[in-house]
Amino acid sequence: MICLAGYSLHKTYADKGQDIRVLIDAKLEVENGELVCITGKSGCGKSTLLHILGLLDDPDSGRVLINGTEVSSRHANAHLIRNRDIGFVFQFHYLVEDLNARENVALPQLIAGETRANALSEADNLLDRLGLSARKTHYPNQLSGGEQQRLALARALINHPRIVLADEPTGNLDPQHSAEVWDLFFQLNRELRQSFVIVTHDPELARQSPKTYELRDGKLI
Repeated sequence: MICLAGYSLHKTYADKGQDIRVLIDAKLEVENGELVCITGKSGCGKSTLLHILGLLDDPDSGRVLINGTEVSSRHANAHLIRNRDIGFVFQFHYLVEDLNARENVALPQLIAGETRANALSEADNLLDRLGLSARKTHYPNQLSGGEQQRLALARALINHPRIVLADEPTGNLDPQHSAEVWDLFFQLNRELRQSFVIVTHDPELARQSPKTYELRDGKLI
């Protein structure tokens, strides 16, 4: 079953009086439990595509469907869909500096209305799975870059989303920590059947993905 799809996606930006077409009739389908990578040159529109799929932006034309239902950032329940069905991992972690690790991970569940006790319990389970059990009460500035990205991944997973969208999740990490984070993506995909769409500029890492697209001249290949 397809959990996320984008059909006939077009997106154009105006830049210095010129129209820059970053998406041209782009099509993408992600099945439940599938891990998909998207590669392409810097500035080609990979992040734009991910933002459209994550309901942070809208295409000029085309459709985005989650579990068969058409959605957009203008949808009346877009904020609920993003909280419930979509997990986000960005190149920059966007962790809340005043919250410790378990509080950062629990935040999406608290926003969704879960009790603090249940949210923190679920956060503890994820931190254990991702090898951060010894860092539960540490604050972001007390964690390494790799630990911060694993923390961001745990936060993206806590509401058991249909899909996790990751935008250059290892772009700021050294090769060792980058490999560790990628191993986690593959492990979670394999063990939990978690669906992922991962944007990366690293073709070597993308080649490890079961399915890879290249965004070139506005088209997904």
